[in-house]
Amino acid sequence: MSVTKGLEGVVAATTTISSIIDDKLTYVGYDIDDLAENSSFEEIVFLLWHRRLPKKDELENLKKELAENAEIPDEVIQHFKTYPIDKVHPMAALRTAVSYLGLFDDEADLLDSDANYRKAIRLQAKMPTLVTAFSRIRKGLEPVAPRKDLSFAANFLYMLNGEDPDEIAVDAFNKALVLHADHEFNASTFTARVCVATLSDVYSGITSAIGALKGPLHGGANEQVMKMLTEIGSIENVESYIQRKLENKEKIMGFGHRVYRKGDPRAKHLKKMSEKLTTLTGERKWYDMSVKIEEIVTRQKNIPPNVDFYSASVYHSLGIDHDLFTPIFAVSRVSGWLAHILEQYDNNRLIRPRAEYIGPKKQEYVKLEDR
Repeated sequence: MSVTKGLEGVVAATTTISSIIDDKLTYVGYDIDDLAENSSFEEIVFLLWHRRLPKKDELENLKKELAENAEIPDEVIQHFKTYPIDKVHPMAALRTAVSYLGLFDDEADLLDSDANYRKAIRLQAKMPTLVTAFSRIRKGLEPVAPRKDLSFAANFLYMLNGEDPDEIAVDAFNKALVLHADHEFNASTFTARVCVATLSDVYSGITSAIGALKGPLHGGANEQVMKMLTEIGSIENVESYIQRKLENKEKIMGFGHRVYRKGDPRAKHLKKMSEKLTTLTGERKWYDMSVKIEEIVTRQKNIPPNVDFYSASVYHSLGIDHDLFTPIFAVSRVSGWLAHILEQYDNNRLIRPRAEYIGPKKQEYVKLEDR
C-alpha cells in the first residue's frame, strides 16, 4: 500500500455533478463564469439535482416548493433560545439545529429516492431560515418569517434584516450563492458522502458536512479573512502586516487552493462585486486593502486568492455579521451536498479506505501489577 497524505490526487469515485479540470470549474458541464453571470441560485439547485437546466414551469415549481417548505418548527426556534448565545458560534448552532430538525421529519429514516428528494427540498428551503432565525435571536430579536413572493437570495436578506433588500444586494448575494453551490469532492462534500454511504439518513449527512465546513481550513476561511482585514485597519498598514506574516511563515487566509494552480476561477467574480459594493457603501478601503494584499502575496509567493478572500468584503458590505459568513456558505453549499448525497445513494458503496500502520509491533501484554 502507498500512502497519499490528505488523499491528494486520489480519485475516490465518479460523479456527474461538478468538475475541476485545468483550473476550470463546471457544474454539469456549464462553466462557472457563464452560470455566475446569467443564472439564479434556484436554477443552480435544479441543475445540480437533475443534471440539466430547468424549463420555465419546472423552475417556477421548484421556487414554489422551496417557498412552501421554508418555515421551521416553533420547537427549533425555542431551542435556539436555550443556547448560551454569548458562547455559541453560528456554525455550531446550525450543526445542532439541522440535526434537531431531523427529529420533526416523519420521512427522516426513509431512504427511497422520492423521500430523499422531498427531504432535499425541505433542507434546502429551511437552511436560510435557520441561519437568519439564530442571527436575530442572539440579538434579542424575534425571527422574521419567510415570504413566498421573494427569490431565495432576497428572502435570506429579508429574514436577516427584516426589510426588503435592494436589487444590488440581492444580485450580489445571488451570485455568491451560485459560486459556492458545489466544488467537486471538497472536504465537507466528501464527509457527507462517507456518512450516507453507510446508509445513514440525509440529516446525518448534512450535519456531518456542516461539521467539516466549520473548520478554518475549509468554510471558516472567509471569516478569518475579515478578521485579518479588521486587524490591519487601513491600507497604510497592509505592507508591514503582510510582510511580518510572510517572514514568520504564517498562513495568510484566503490564498491558495489544493486543486487550482493558476487561480480559483470564482475569485474574480467576487472581486468585482467587492469593488462595487464597497464603493457603494463608502467603505472602499476593504477592497483596496484586499487588492494590495493580493498584489503582495501573489508577487512574493506566487499564490493567487481563492473564493474566500473577496467573499469576506462582499458579505461585510452587505451588513452581514462576520461569524455568519460560514453559515451562509452552508446555505449555498447544501445544494451541492444534497446532490452528492442523492448520487451516493443511487450507486452506493461503503467508503472504507485503509491506513498504513507505523506504530510499535510485536508487543506483549504486561499484567497491571507488573507495569
